[in-house]
Amino acid sequence: MNSLRRRSPDSAPVEPMEKGTGKNQNTRICFLASLSVFFWMLLFYFHFVVLGGSTVNESVNIQAAPVYSEVKPTLGTNDLQMDSKSIVSTPTPVARYHQTDNQNTESTPTGVTVDLQMDNQNTQATPTYTDDHQMDNKNTEAAPTSVTGDQQMGNQSTGSTPTNVASAQQSEAPAKTDHINEVEKYPFMRALRTVENKSDPCGGKYIYVHDLPSRFNEDMLKECRSLSRWTNMCKFTTNAGLGPPLENAEGVFGDTSWYATNQFAVDVIFNNRMKQYECLTNDSSIAAAIFVPFYAGFDIARYLWGFNISRRDAASLDLVDWLMKRPEWGIMGGKDHFLVAGRITWDFRRLSEEESDWGNKLLFLPAAKNMSMLVVESSPWNANDFGIPYPTYFHPAKDADVFVWQERMRRLKREFLFSFAGAPRPDNPKSIRGQIIDQCRSSKVGKLLECDFGESKCHSPSSIMQMFQRSLFCLQPQGDSYTRRSAFDSMLAGCIPVFFHPGSAYTQYTWHLPKDYTRYSVFIPEDDIRKRNVSIEETLSRIPPEQVKKMREEVINLIPSMIYADPRSKLRIFRDAFDVSVQAVIDKVTNLRKDIIEGCIDDNFIEENSWKYALLEEGQHEVGAHEWDPFFSKPKDVNGDSVDASAEAAKNSWHNEQRHQSSGR
Repeated sequence: MNSLRRRSPDSAPVEPMEKGTGKNQNTRICFLASLSVFFWMLLFYFHFVVLGGSTVNESVNIQAAPVYSEVKPTLGTNDLQMDSKSIVSTPTPVARYHQTDNQNTESTPTGVTVDLQMDNQNTQATPTYTDDHQMDNKNTEAAPTSVTGDQQMGNQSTGSTPTNVASAQQSEAPAKTDHINEVEKYPFMRALRTVENKSDPCGGKYIYVHDLPSRFNEDMLKECRSLSRWTNMCKFTTNAGLGPPLENAEGVFGDTSWYATNQFAVDVIFNNRMKQYECLTNDSSIAAAIFVPFYAGFDIARYLWGFNISRRDAASLDLVDWLMKRPEWGIMGGKDHFLVAGRITWDFRRLSEEESDWGNKLLFLPAAKNMSMLVVESSPWNANDFGIPYPTYFHPAKDADVFVWQERMRRLKREFLFSFAGAPRPDNPKSIRGQIIDQCRSSKVGKLLECDFGESKCHSPSSIMQMFQRSLFCLQPQGDSYTRRSAFDSMLAGCIPVFFHPGSAYTQYTWHLPKDYTRYSVFIPEDDIRKRNVSIEETLSRIPPEQVKKMREEVINLIPSMIYADPRSKLRIFRDAFDVSVQAVIDKVTNLRKDIIEGCIDDNFIEENSWKYALLEEGQHEVGAHEWDPFFSKPKDVNGDSVDASAEAAKNSWHNEQRHQSSGR
């Protein structure tokens, strides 16, 4: 027994040593094997999860495009405002959308095959770019989605990021930051990008209309008797501004769509046409331009005679103050705003604070210089006004009315080579009307409709239009200012206009008439008539009949773009003067926005050469000497003759309105 419990000194220590040595060797082998397995697992994890996840995410982000849903014109006006200082977001490749359980959480587009569930109370998901990159999430970082499995996020912290896409998120961070800085720097980016939504027919065409207090428009119509000192404008504001229907007893007009429209009624006609515009929006952040429905022409017409300058300026100053307080103004400082005035520009360009000076100073107000003002006659030396056609008597309610009228004008037999409707200007030594009247009287192929004495036929729209319809060419010298309504009445009759000053049409209506004026008109310089060097009859007789036919066809084809359709309906095929004007404004604002983004600033722009810039072809930017420079020479002195003559012309237009309450001046 004892021998069993006790061991010899030689053998006793050996057994424990052998057992201990075997145990240590097994432990080391297991440790090395475990370490090897852990190392390979780490390598596989790094290769397939970290590097693999980043590669997949990056490839998906390259191939997938942001999703743009159709822009709706009923969004809030402040959608563009955002606190992007703490936002990091980017368009996510979308397979399907998922809703979170949090009222304050926006849905996050998922990756290729994964759902991202977010139940935490204080977490917002990545915003999608509906409309145009709308981002209103505050204090939130975007959570990129997984590519290999569902991610459960139940934590209460915001902005958690799965580790398997960490490197992809880091690589995208500069792009995200650049995009946010771009939107912060250019708040109109959302409006520019609406054009990218090909499913939205209004992309890039939205117009936001300011809801002005009624004192700026409708209240004036309620006091229509005060709109003109010489004319009762109440009847001319009926039928949405078209005036009373014209009788067609002599068969000069069509059976419908003809009205006794006042030449200064564009304010209300344009505003009523805007109400029918198909791309209106309540969201100013997606607007291509912003319309100000201020009846500027009616406003100044009330106070031109017998009122001090404070009264004449009151509504304009009130309007500018109202606009500058609106958030829409801050987007571009008013450079995306436009308004309409159915009067010549000189009524809004008073040069001094003298009570005897003419008009108000609306177009000289600093804020108004940023806006675009559409007038029936613009200034060749200023950049903030643009010429639009005078209203004619024709306001079609449907396209068929236009087709029928055009075809009728093509078939008419025209017995007179040329004609002129107007009165002399004996008080204006620079006027050539006297010489034109003399040539008409002495010609056997010319027709004259004198407008200066008693009950002239010039007051009858049917008499004027009948003469134009019987003429191949219609003489259009300057009116009381550069332009006259008669030019548009004659072209409506299919009569080829003959101009004597480039400011009567060529530099005025560049949106509505071809820049190549030889296609539709004849130009005879005033000096040639004034010096009696040219015979109008001989000049026109030398034009080959085939060329005359082409020119007349060009004039007839221009009719739709020169008329204002009935505001109570909508043309489907033709674009009228309203459509052409609105598109031109949109193009102007859009190009300006693009120039701002690209940093294109024309340091060589000279405002006094504004008329030259209007004649440039697309892609041209520089202006130089021009053959028409003598027609637009302007003294540097503010008291120069040209400026004074313009103001005097505006006054004369009112004197003549007193004598001729309608028709062609």
